[in-house]
Amino acid sequence: MVTTIDISGGRLVSAARTTRADSQHLRYRLDVVAVSAVDVVQSAGGWLYDRVMAGWEVTVLLPHGCDSRPLRILGVRALDPGSAMDPTSQSLAVSEEVFAADARVRDRVLTALDQRSTEVALWGDGWPLRVNHGMTRMQHVLSASARAFKRHALAAAGIPCTSVDPTETLLCDPTIRSPVDSELIRLG
Repeated sequence: MVTTIDISGGRLVSAARTTRADSQHLRYRLDVVAVSAVDVVQSAGGWLYDRVMAGWEVTVLLPHGCDSRPLRILGVRALDPGSAMDPTSQSLAVSEEVFAADARVRDRVLTALDQRSTEVALWGDGWPLRVNHGMTRMQHVLSASARAFKRHALAAAGIPCTSVDPTETLLCDPTIRSPVDSELIRLG
């Protein structure tokens, strides 16, 4: 029996999980929590696309009613607020806006940082000192495909753009290693 945490409802959900030897359960998992698909695509869309292309299972938890079409363009699966996210994922990415607004997300991020067993990537400004301390600005250099798909995802979100920046900047703890070699590069 595995206990999963439903961070949208503040309750613990127990679910029996059988071990499967298919590729879905053998893939690395990145869970993302954000306030909107636009926020995700603008801040980390290319990184998420490149992770999907590298074989990662990437899921994004969004508030109810958000348009998930831009995320589907990136190959990312959107979950509704009633879905439980897997607390054993290898990587967690969170926007500052949702961190500030949701105590359950805040607790999950702080626990992951304290336990140092999960790669944590954050974006946005205004992080509290407890989170900001020990974190470093890192860059992901987008593949050519990631830039093209991010441009299409932005257009689907109603954000016109003729070009996409070749890098995305995230706040990370460089001492916590990704389960695979990280493609994030330390700035400065």
